[in-house]
Amino acid sequence: MSESPPRVLIIGAGSRGRAYARAIKSSSNGVVVAVAEPDDYKRTEFGRNMIWGAAGEPPSEGAVFRDWREFIAYEQHRRNRILAGGDPHVPAGVDAAFVCVLDEMHREVVVALTELGGLHIMCEKPLATTLDDCVTLYRALRSNRNEAGEQMVFSIGHVLRYSPHNILLRKLVLEDRVIGDLLSVNHTEPVGWWHFTHSYVRGNWRRESTTAPSLLTKSCHDIDVLLWLLCSPPSCSAAADGTGRSEPPHIPSTVSSRGSLQYFKKSRKPAAAGAATNCLSCPIEEQCKYSAKRIYLGNDLVGLGTGNKGWPVSIVLPDIESYGTPELGQEVLLSELAKDYDATTPDTEVAQRNWFGRCVYEGDNDVCDEQVVTITWDEDPLPQQPSPVVASTKLPSDPMQGRGGKTAIFHMVAQTRKVCERYTNLYGVDGEIYADSSTITVHDFRTGQTVTHRPRLESLGHGGGDAGLTRQFILAVDKVKNCGWATDRAQRELVACTLEEVIRSHAMVFCAEEARKGGRVIDWEKWWESEVQDKLGQDIL
Repeated sequence: MSESPPRVLIIGAGSRGRAYARAIKSSSNGVVVAVAEPDDYKRTEFGRNMIWGAAGEPPSEGAVFRDWREFIAYEQHRRNRILAGGDPHVPAGVDAAFVCVLDEMHREVVVALTELGGLHIMCEKPLATTLDDCVTLYRALRSNRNEAGEQMVFSIGHVLRYSPHNILLRKLVLEDRVIGDLLSVNHTEPVGWWHFTHSYVRGNWRRESTTAPSLLTKSCHDIDVLLWLLCSPPSCSAAADGTGRSEPPHIPSTVSSRGSLQYFKKSRKPAAAGAATNCLSCPIEEQCKYSAKRIYLGNDLVGLGTGNKGWPVSIVLPDIESYGTPELGQEVLLSELAKDYDATTPDTEVAQRNWFGRCVYEGDNDVCDEQVVTITWDEDPLPQQPSPVVASTKLPSDPMQGRGGKTAIFHMVAQTRKVCERYTNLYGVDGEIYADSSTITVHDFRTGQTVTHRPRLESLGHGGGDAGLTRQFILAVDKVKNCGWATDRAQRELVACTLEEVIRSHAMVFCAEEARKGGRVIDWEKWWESEVQDKLGQDIL
C-alpha cells in the first residue's frame, strides 16, 4: 500500500460494480471510499461490505450517493470549498471512478466525469451502445486532462486482455513467436444454452433498440482480443527512438459477418406449450430445459436449490439475502418469476424491465443468438525489418514479423454446454496452438514437439481478468498520484491499452454489424475513414 493509496468511487453497485470492488480490495493497492447507486438495498449492502462496515457506524461525508448526478454535484461543491479556503474539514476526494451502470448510460456518465475533470476513469464494456456515442466518448476522454495538461488514465472493461492465460498466449505468439507468423485464428465464445436465455432472451441485453447488438454487449472484448493479437503492435510502450510513437498497428483489410436470431423465437415454440407465455403457467414446464423454475430455483444448474444466492439468482431478486428463510426467499422469487405481460401492455413498459419468468419463445428479444465475423488482413511489412531469430531454436522466423496476410474468424454461439469457456485455434507458419480456458497447447512443426502450458488461475472472474484489469488500472493511478509518473507512461506501460485501440475494437463491432445486416464484405480502411476518422476530424490509425 502507498502512504496515500488511490481512492476509488464505484458508480453502479450491480454485479460488475461489486466484482471490481472485490478486485480492488483483494488484488490492488486502492481503496473503495464511495459508491453511487440508486437502489437502496444495493447501495446499503455495498457500503457495509466495502466501505463503512457493518458495525453501525454511519458513512462519512462523500461516501454514499443516490446516483452519479448527486456525486457530480457534491464533488463540484467540495472543490469550491477548497478554492474558497478557510474550511479545515473538507474531506479528501476520489482519484478514480469505475463506471458500472447500464450500457446505455455509459455515454452520459463518462461525459459528465470528463467535464468534471481530474479523475482517472475505468468504464465497464462496452464503451457505448452506438458508434456515434463511442466517437463522442473518445473526444471527451481525450479532453479529460489534469492540471499539467496530461490526458488522464483510462481503461475499458476488456478483462480478457488481463487474464494470466491470455497474457501468456499473446507472449507466446507475438514475443516468443513459437509458431512463427500467424496465418489464421478461429476463436469461439460459447455463451451457454441457459446463460443466453438469462441475459439475452429474458434479461438486460435482449433488445437491440434498448441496449445494443449481442456482438457488442457480449462479445466486444472477444473482438478486442483478436485485434490485440493480430492488429496491435507487440508492445504498447512508446518506441525507444524517443519519438513517442509505437510501432503502427497492422490494419485489417476487410470485414464480413453472418448471423441472426435463429432459435429463441415463436416459430420454435413447442406446440404442446400452447398459448402459455410464462413458465409458471406452462403445461410442459417440467419438461422444458429453459424452465425459469429450473434455472432460478432448481438444484441442477445455478438455482436457489443449489444454495446459490448470487448471480444469476440475485439478478432476478437483488435482495435475496435479506429474506430470513429459504422458504420465504423461494416464495418471493416465484412471485417475481410469475410477472408477465400481454398484448395490451405498452411496449415502453415491456422494455423498461426484465421478465425472467417469460417463455423463451414468446419474448420481445431480437438480438442474434448465433453470429460469425470474418476479418482479413493484407500483407503490410514494415520497412527495413531484419529477419528475427527465434531464441529457442536459432532458426529464422517469417520476415513478415506478424504483418503478413492473415484471417481471423470469430464465432459467438448460444447453444453450448460450455458457459463462456472460450477456445481458440491459432495456425502459424511454424506450428499451431489450441487454447482453451485452462491450457495452451503448442505444436511445433519444425521439431515435432508438443508443449502444454497451464497458466495459473488467479480467480474465477474471467480467468483472473477482473483482478488483472483492476490491478493494472489502480497501479497506473498510484504511479501517477504517488510516484511522479506521466499519465501517458502509466497508460502505456501499465494499462497497456491506448484509447485508439479502444475506439478501433468497438468500431470493428459496428462495422461487422453493418456487414451482417447488408450481407456484404466491407473495406475496413474506407469504412473507418468515413465512419470514424472524418467524424473525429483527426488522423488516428
